[in-house]
Amino acid sequence: MKGSFIIVGFFILGVFCGILHLIPFNLADNHFSYLALCCLMLCVGINIGNDTKILQSFRTLNPRLILLPFLTIIGTLAGCSLASLLLPHRTLADCLAVGSGFGYYSLSSIFITQYKGAELGTVALLANIAREIITLLCAPILIKFFGRLAPISVGGATTMDTTLPIITRTCGNEFVIVSIFHGFIVDFSVPFLVTFFCCI
Repeated sequence: MKGSFIIVGFFILGVFCGILHLIPFNLADNHFSYLALCCLMLCVGINIGNDTKILQSFRTLNPRLILLPFLTIIGTLAGCSLASLLLPHRTLADCLAVGSGFGYYSLSSIFITQYKGAELGTVALLANIAREIITLLCAPILIKFFGRLAPISVGGATTMDTTLPIITRTCGNEFVIVSIFHGFIVDFSVPFLVTFFCCI
């Protein structure tokens, strides 16, 4: 939870820096953000590649639980489709693009800003940060009403990193592999789905 507050704090700090023009505009443009994103993706890839236990643990996964990330994707997109009916000023594609971030705010918000503009990119950032914070704060409540897979599904792409500790603590150690696998697959889908819906 502390990590989420730090991320939100940096976002707020960035907003104030932008408002007060404390950072030169040429450093804050989309090209710089894209380079930072590429470095982030490289670090994530190195981290996964170095941890051979993650790849080996996928072999012991229950075959039925392999469907969980795909059901998370389908359920999220279905919910976004319903939400678009309440947002007449936004297209269905816009709502699906925002939802396709699945909690991966650093990647999805940059892509959406590039394709659709800063306003929708900011909406995507806030929506995806909210998804992570809801998972961190409400995991016990989600388990009580919806079962032990609920926090994993709600966590989206974050279940292999930032929300993994709370999922392990509330769901049990037996769900660690499920959580990592879920996060890995959902995380992998983000750049493809976000760019697809932004290009429609």
